[in-house]
Amino acid sequence: MIDLNFKQKLNNVKVLMFDVDGVFTDGSITLMENGDQIRIFNIKDGYAVQLAIKAGVKIAVITGARSNAVKQRLNYLGIEDVYLGIHDKLEKYEDYKASYGYTDEDILYMGDDLPDYEIMKRVTVPVCPSDAVHEIQNVSIYVSHIAGGKGCVRDVIEQYMRLKGIWMSE
Repeated sequence: MIDLNFKQKLNNVKVLMFDVDGVFTDGSITLMENGDQIRIFNIKDGYAVQLAIKAGVKIAVITGARSNAVKQRLNYLGIEDVYLGIHDKLEKYEDYKASYGYTDEDILYMGDDLPDYEIMKRVTVPVCPSDAVHEIQNVSIYVSHIAGGKGCVRDVIEQYMRLKGIWMSE
């Protein structure tokens, strides 16, 4: 599904905000004997994040995940605003907006499941991977043709950067 005004709304965005599990990853978790959880990140998503940040694009993450490895990966890619272990995502979203002076119109949010629903009802540009739950697809103005953990983050970043004329720029 694509809202006919998606590109117009996307052009006004100042921040790309993402969930982790089901967006940066396919939502699968491997449990280790010691209780550690292993997630698989898509390298193409990571490369797009790095390109975007080098081009000055603001990226933030709000996730229920608590893993230090997740934070390390996202920080390594250049994302400074990483909020882990967040149960009330809407509250953290509102705090984030207030601390930076952003409005709902300034933010694209990509989520895949019910914990993302309240934020996605607020932002002007709610988007999701192709395998997001039905309720999330229904509130999204763009549903990527790519599943979570398979490059949907890159899909959105690349569209944003191409629209801004900064994809593959020096």
